[in-house]
Amino acid sequence: MVRIERLADLKPVHRRQAAALALWRWRAPILAFEWDAEWGVDQSVLESLFRMAAAPVGEPSDRAYLQAMAELCTAPLFTSEVDPDAVQLFRLETISNLLTFGELLDRPGVDGAERVIEASAGLANYLDGLVEGSLYPHPSEAAHRQYLADLAGRSSEGYFAARHFAVEIACHGALGALPDSAGLLDSSIGRELLALCEDLGQELVTTMQWLRTTGH
Repeated sequence: MVRIERLADLKPVHRRQAAALALWRWRAPILAFEWDAEWGVDQSVLESLFRMAAAPVGEPSDRAYLQAMAELCTAPLFTSEVDPDAVQLFRLETISNLLTFGELLDRPGVDGAERVIEASAGLANYLDGLVEGSLYPHPSEAAHRQYLADLAGRSSEGYFAARHFAVEIACHGALGALPDSAGLLDSSIGRELLALCEDLGQELVTTMQWLRTTGH
């Protein structure tokens, strides 16, 4: 409910930017690992989708995003059966969220933006579950416990869910200062928010590499 209320307080352009930032938190994980050749996914198309999600709002960027999305959907991945490992599952879910963002362009509103943001948060929760269920201690376990302890009971979630929520709050709080006509890449504030999301994304990559190494 708190997330919905925060989104409802934002202008439509800033709700879209909030959704784009939610996608950006998973940009590093989706691009960091080599893709299965049989899936036929063009990584340059994925990169362009993230960039266009962060572009200025308007018909040209919307049209370019939907065209790139249509190109992505021609990959064999979308017509084949896959049995993903943990890392691949995160990538598939992020692709699904990129497609959801495309639907938001046709039907803008609080519900569409909320779906993208909730999906991003859900992946962070899922990662916490994988870490907690591992037979091996996480290399940063002590630092993660300290981070949660420093929240002084303000979070009952795992580390990555709490980190994701903190980044989300920071992003939403700063969106009002963004010019309506600018994309996230076109202003210093927007670039700072993308960098904040990228920092979290790099943490996610490190943990996914650990999961793959330990054979989760």
